[in-house]
Amino acid sequence: MITLASLPDPVWPVVLLAAIQFGDGLMSLRPVPFIARCFTAVEWPREYWWTMPVLKFAATAGLIAGIWVPYLGLLTSIGLVAYFITAIAMHVRAKDLGRNLFLNATGMLLVCTAVTWLSFTGHRMV
Repeated sequence: MITLASLPDPVWPVVLLAAIQFGDGLMSLRPVPFIARCFTAVEWPREYWWTMPVLKFAATAGLIAGIWVPYLGLLTSIGLVAYFITAIAMHVRAKDLGRNLFLNATGMLLVCTAVTWLSFTGHRMV
């Protein structure tokens, strides 16, 4: 039976994911070439590019605050899983089936799913 933990245990995967999101937010402020190519490939309108660092920094804050605020880290982690499922769907819809899909979106979906499972379900990887 899976039970959800209100606070992360272990904490280190959540901190690592927060650091990744923070770095991604910094790279999205003025999108570095591989991020700009990703946005362009999925036809994300340029006038909305500014939302990406906002989302990434909000995720960072939610993950860090969630270390002490019950369920906030879990909700943020689940939100990131949903974000990357949506990103994968956008890549598939745009027929962008290369590096952007498999390395960026799918890789991050796996990381976010692993953090959610490891830190919030009470299950331990042996």
